[in-house]
Amino acid sequence: MSADRPVDNAPYLTHAHAGLTIEGYSRAAVQSYWRVPELKLGFDLGAHPWDFMGTGTWFISHTHLDHVAALPVYVARRRMMKMEPPTVYVPAEALDDVKKLLMIFHRLDRGRQHCDLRGVSPGDEIALSREHVVTVFNTVHTIPSRGFVVWDRRHKLKDEYVGLPGNQIRDLKLSGVEITREVRVPLVAYTGDTAPAGLDAEPACFDAKVLITEMSFIRDKHRREKIHKFGHMHLDDFVERADRFKNELIVAGHFSTRYHPNEVRRLLDARLPEVLKPRMRLWI
Repeated sequence: MSADRPVDNAPYLTHAHAGLTIEGYSRAAVQSYWRVPELKLGFDLGAHPWDFMGTGTWFISHTHLDHVAALPVYVARRRMMKMEPPTVYVPAEALDDVKKLLMIFHRLDRGRQHCDLRGVSPGDEIALSREHVVTVFNTVHTIPSRGFVVWDRRHKLKDEYVGLPGNQIRDLKLSGVEITREVRVPLVAYTGDTAPAGLDAEPACFDAKVLITEMSFIRDKHRREKIHKFGHMHLDDFVERADRFKNELIVAGHFSTRYHPNEVRRLLDARLPEVLKPRMRLWI
């Protein structure tokens, strides 16, 4: 623990790209947690660094313990620090059970678990602000699971009104005419744990400025059909889709504990197509 940090209780890596900072840690069956401070949100709560306390909105992809175990701790810490209750989104199928979990910890801890807990289904949209909205899609895992896309949204003047004098545009607006159209650009896509079908089902995963996803397995001897059955991806799944990824940055994490970081770097350096290498950030 450094002298200028009072608490250093969970590790995380940091990478900045184009005005966004990706922070977090992800290792299969250990713990996964991410946040983007500029967007004031995080994904998954397998653990919770003290530094992440100020982020009050979280999206949980699924309820395996390495992605959700720290939820009661995080909620309790916010209460202890007299901060506003957080807003946490979970798969709709898990909502009732997560509520029961928090109630059990309320009884065990004798502390209120104040939390605005909401269930989400594919197709849902959550407005974060005037500029940002989150959409929800299904991923493919062994339990109900969701992925999320954060969109930048702007309102632009409709083509038919471009070039009109300002006073005419003002008058049209005052008369109730809709003079603008919403334009969305995908900023960050997050898949959590998923088989390739979950990635393929959401085109924005390939178009977002930043994609945060999983690459649990990398060795040739690990059979992909078994990996996919258990809701995960292999290095070869990325190789096969190399030309589809339009992202500026691809953050690959959730590597199996079978692998030493040096093996991951060595294998991906040898196997990744050149078109992906400069855009792939290995979270290990």
